[in-house]
Amino acid sequence: MSDQNSEQTPWYREGLNFTCTQCGNCCTGAPGVVWVEDSEIEAIAELTGKSKGEVLLMHTRLYAGRRSLTEYANGDCTFFDPEKRCCTVYEARPTQCRTWPFWKSNLESEASWKSLTPECPGAGKGAFVSFDEIQKLAAQSDL
Repeated sequence: MSDQNSEQTPWYREGLNFTCTQCGNCCTGAPGVVWVEDSEIEAIAELTGKSKGEVLLMHTRLYAGRRSLTEYANGDCTFFDPEKRCCTVYEARPTQCRTWPFWKSNLESEASWKSLTPECPGAGKGAFVSFDEIQKLAAQSDL
Protein backbone atom coordinates (compact mmCIF):
# COMPACT_ATOMS: atom_id res chain seq x y z
CA MET A 1 0.00 0.00 0.00
CA SER A 2 2.82 2.40 0.72
CA ASP A 3 4.15 1.76 -2.80
CA GLN A 4 0.87 3.05 -4.23
CA ASN A 5 1.05 6.21 -2.16
CA SER A 6 4.65 6.86 -3.17
CA GLU A 7 3.65 6.46 -6.84
CA GLN A 8 0.94 9.09 -6.37
CA THR A 9 3.16 11.53 -4.50
CA PRO A 10 4.71 13.99 -6.95
CA TRP A 11 8.48 13.86 -7.32
CA TYR A 12 8.68 17.52 -6.20
CA ARG A 13 6.92 16.89 -2.85
CA GLU A 14 9.88 18.48 -1.00
CA GLY A 15 9.46 21.68 -3.02
CA LEU A 16 11.62 23.25 -5.71
CA ASN A 17 13.81 26.28 -6.15
CA PHE A 18 12.95 29.01 -8.62
CA THR A 19 13.61 32.71 -8.94
CA CYS A 20 12.80 34.61 -12.10
CA THR A 21 16.04 36.09 -13.42
CA GLN A 22 14.20 38.49 -15.73
CA CYS A 23 16.13 37.00 -18.67
CA GLY A 24 13.12 37.26 -20.98
CA ASN A 25 13.68 33.84 -22.53
CA CYS A 26 10.10 32.75 -21.82
CA CYS A 27 8.83 35.83 -23.71
CA THR A 28 10.97 35.36 -26.80
CA GLY A 29 12.04 32.82 -29.35
CA ALA A 30 9.96 30.19 -31.08
CA PRO A 31 6.36 31.16 -31.85
CA GLY A 32 3.72 29.89 -29.47
CA VAL A 33 0.54 30.86 -27.70
CA VAL A 34 -0.07 32.76 -24.49
CA TRP A 35 -3.70 32.26 -23.54
CA VAL A 36 -5.39 35.36 -22.16
CA GLU A 37 -8.79 35.77 -20.50
CA ASP A 38 -11.11 38.80 -20.63
CA SER A 39 -10.24 39.83 -17.08
CA GLU A 40 -6.54 39.74 -17.96
CA ILE A 41 -7.14 41.84 -21.08
CA GLU A 42 -8.97 44.37 -18.90
CA ALA A 43 -6.07 44.44 -16.42
CA ILE A 44 -3.58 44.97 -19.25
CA ALA A 45 -5.75 47.76 -20.66
CA GLU A 46 -5.92 49.47 -17.28
CA LEU A 47 -2.16 49.18 -16.74
CA THR A 48 -1.27 50.47 -20.21
CA GLY A 49 -3.93 53.17 -20.39
CA LYS A 50 -5.35 51.62 -23.56
CA SER A 51 -8.95 50.64 -24.07
CA LYS A 52 -9.90 46.98 -23.91
CA GLY A 53 -10.70 47.23 -27.63
CA GLU A 54 -7.21 48.54 -28.40
CA VAL A 55 -5.58 45.72 -26.46
CA LEU A 56 -7.79 43.16 -28.19
CA LEU A 57 -7.04 44.59 -31.63
CA MET A 58 -3.33 45.31 -31.23
CA HIS A 59 -2.16 42.56 -28.89
CA THR A 60 -4.41 39.50 -29.25
CA ARG A 61 -5.54 37.00 -31.84
CA LEU A 62 -7.94 34.10 -32.00
CA TYR A 63 -6.20 30.75 -32.09
CA ALA A 64 -7.92 27.37 -31.83
CA GLY A 65 -11.07 29.09 -30.59
CA ARG A 66 -9.31 30.91 -27.76
CA ARG A 67 -7.69 34.31 -27.39
CA SER A 68 -3.90 34.50 -27.31
CA LEU A 69 -1.41 37.34 -27.09
CA THR A 70 0.20 38.24 -30.39
CA GLU A 71 3.89 38.11 -31.13
CA TYR A 72 6.29 39.66 -33.57
CA ALA A 73 7.61 37.72 -36.58
CA ASN A 74 10.66 36.66 -34.52
CA GLY A 75 8.40 35.07 -31.86
CA ASP A 76 8.81 37.80 -29.23
CA CYS A 77 5.67 38.73 -27.31
CA THR A 78 4.38 42.17 -28.26
CA PHE A 79 4.61 43.18 -24.60
CA PHE A 80 8.30 42.26 -24.37
CA ASP A 81 10.79 45.15 -24.37
CA PRO A 82 13.91 43.78 -26.10
CA GLU A 83 16.16 46.62 -24.93
CA LYS A 84 15.31 46.26 -21.24
CA ARG A 85 14.64 42.50 -21.63
CA CYS A 86 11.48 42.71 -19.59
CA CYS A 87 7.71 42.46 -19.79
CA THR A 88 6.04 45.85 -20.13
CA VAL A 89 2.85 44.54 -18.48
CA TYR A 90 4.54 42.43 -15.79
CA GLU A 91 2.11 43.52 -13.06
CA ALA A 92 -0.86 42.45 -15.21
CA ARG A 93 0.71 39.51 -17.06
CA PRO A 94 -1.59 36.61 -17.93
CA THR A 95 -1.93 33.52 -15.73
CA GLN A 96 0.14 31.48 -18.17
CA CYS A 97 3.05 33.86 -17.60
CA ARG A 98 2.52 34.20 -13.83
CA THR A 99 2.53 30.44 -13.30
CA TRP A 100 5.65 29.69 -15.37
CA PRO A 101 7.56 27.39 -14.87
CA PHE A 102 5.09 25.54 -12.63
CA TRP A 103 2.99 24.11 -15.44
CA LYS A 104 1.83 20.51 -15.17
CA SER A 105 3.82 19.69 -18.32
CA ASN A 106 7.03 20.92 -16.66
CA LEU A 107 6.25 19.02 -13.46
CA GLU A 108 5.51 15.63 -15.05
CA SER A 109 8.94 14.31 -14.13
CA GLU A 110 12.23 15.46 -12.72
CA ALA A 111 13.65 15.13 -16.23
CA SER A 112 11.03 17.50 -17.65
CA TRP A 113 11.88 20.04 -14.93
CA LYS A 114 15.62 19.73 -15.55
CA SER A 115 15.09 20.13 -19.29
CA LEU A 116 13.99 23.73 -18.57
CA THR A 117 17.37 24.87 -17.27
CA PRO A 118 19.01 25.67 -20.63
CA GLU A 119 16.16 28.08 -21.45
CA CYS A 120 15.14 29.14 -17.94
CA PRO A 121 18.16 30.01 -15.80
CA GLY A 122 15.97 30.47 -12.72
CA ALA A 123 14.60 26.91 -12.74
CA GLY A 124 16.22 24.92 -9.96
CA LYS A 125 17.88 27.99 -8.45
CA GLY A 126 16.97 30.78 -6.09
CA ALA A 127 14.05 30.96 -3.70
CA PHE A 128 12.43 27.85 -2.26
CA VAL A 129 8.89 27.22 -3.50
CA SER A 130 6.88 24.86 -1.30
CA PHE A 131 4.94 21.87 -2.55
CA ASP A 132 1.66 23.58 -1.64
CA GLU A 133 2.58 26.73 -3.58
CA ILE A 134 3.66 24.65 -6.59
CA GLN A 135 0.35 22.78 -6.51
CA LYS A 136 -1.56 26.05 -6.30
CA LEU A 137 0.31 27.53 -9.28
CA ALA A 138 0.02 24.35 -11.37
CA ALA A 139 -3.74 24.24 -10.77
CA GLN A 140 -4.16 27.72 -12.26
CA SER A 141 -2.92 26.69 -15.71
CA ASP A 142 -3.98 23.92 -18.05
CA LEU A 143 -0.50 23.60 -19.54
